[in-house]
Amino acid sequence: MNRIKCHVKKGDQVEVISGNFRGSSGKILAVFPGKQRVLVEGVRIIKKHLRKSQDNPSGKIAEREGPIHISNVKLIERDGKPATSTESKAKKGKKKS
Repeated sequence: MNRIKCHVKKGDQVEVISGNFRGSSGKILAVFPGKQRVLVEGVRIIKKHLRKSQDNPSGKIAEREGPIHISNVKLIERDGKPATSTESKAKKGKKKS
């Protein structure tokens, strides 16, 4: 079993950079590395129909977040610290000759 490395983790603040939800941002609620998917707070709200039960005697339509692909999110902030861009690091280290 190999562990799949992800560029984001639970609790990070991210922005959606592509797809139908481009431009929206939120906190990561869950990461599914095997499926390469993440749940972002307030992004891709789906409606789930629940059947009758003791908790919901008349049934219910629940709204919850749906997963989006991990490549469609960009890290904005981790643990209250703004994310550093790898592009800016590469440009700073590059020497002109």
